[in-house]
Amino acid sequence: MIEILEAGIQTTVQDYPGRRGLLAKGFFPAGPMDHLAFRAANLIVGNPPDAAGLEVTLGDFAMRFDGVVAVCGAEAPVTLDGREVTMWEAHEGRELRVGAARGPGFRLYVAVAGGIDVPPVLGSRATYTMGALGGHEGRALVAGDQLPVGAVRGESRPFTVRPEYTRDWEMRAMRGPQSAPDFLTEADMEMLFSRSWSVNPNSNRTGIRLEGGTFGWARRSGGIAGGHPSNILDNGYPVGAVNINGDLPVILCVDGPTAGGFVVAATVVHADLWKLGQLRPVGDAVRFREVAIDQAIELDRALDAGLAL
Repeated sequence: MIEILEAGIQTTVQDYPGRRGLLAKGFFPAGPMDHLAFRAANLIVGNPPDAAGLEVTLGDFAMRFDGVVAVCGAEAPVTLDGREVTMWEAHEGRELRVGAARGPGFRLYVAVAGGIDVPPVLGSRATYTMGALGGHEGRALVAGDQLPVGAVRGESRPFTVRPEYTRDWEMRAMRGPQSAPDFLTEADMEMLFSRSWSVNPNSNRTGIRLEGGTFGWARRSGGIAGGHPSNILDNGYPVGAVNINGDLPVILCVDGPTAGGFVVAATVVHADLWKLGQLRPVGDAVRFREVAIDQAIELDRALDAGLAL
């Protein structure tokens, strides 16, 4: 059993890959914002890939438990039973404390051997707070919460390929489904993929808002969809969509809306979605780099190979 002693600004139960296959029913997948650090933590403690763990935003977290634990993600001071321990490694103990992550990076992930054994909802243990489902009572954790732990099923393993965190991020993305020449101009797409975009403070698990550019648009209006050329008839949104609302790009994250009436100029590839979880809402910047679909597939295969999954 895990007892939460301090929950920080937002700590939730998550699993990977979340609720895939439910976009048509109105559910984005939820799950960890940084799926790389989350999957690494499970790997390190010997959990299966779909085991549930904790996503901790910015740190200031503490819990009491009994077993093997790993903490991955943004660098922060970590102690176990009062002694300092290293991140991205397995440790055995009873009381874990995580201090504040000062950056770069924004989120940390805690995996305990056996995984968190809360009941699945719609096939996943991931917390979707806006829908109040999954995780622990469908909400962020608070001090005093108790979480069951499953049976230990594997042995801890090392993980040596740590990702690099920065304040200036590169996101690889494919253009579309709504881009040039029908909705945006080639000059607009060149701007999207060439300039640095600042992360807006109003960013969260729903979407990362970006600042720094003005689009010219390939048409005067949205026609029957609305007055502004960023308007289109409502359609489905992919996870990682670079959604353009007026001149405001928003990258739709794991808790984002499944459909809406704005242009999606590009889509962040799955192999880079983990970076969204480490963007700090003040001071970080993003540059997009265009890739083709075959490159996106190879990038995902390489990521999986690095995780030995």
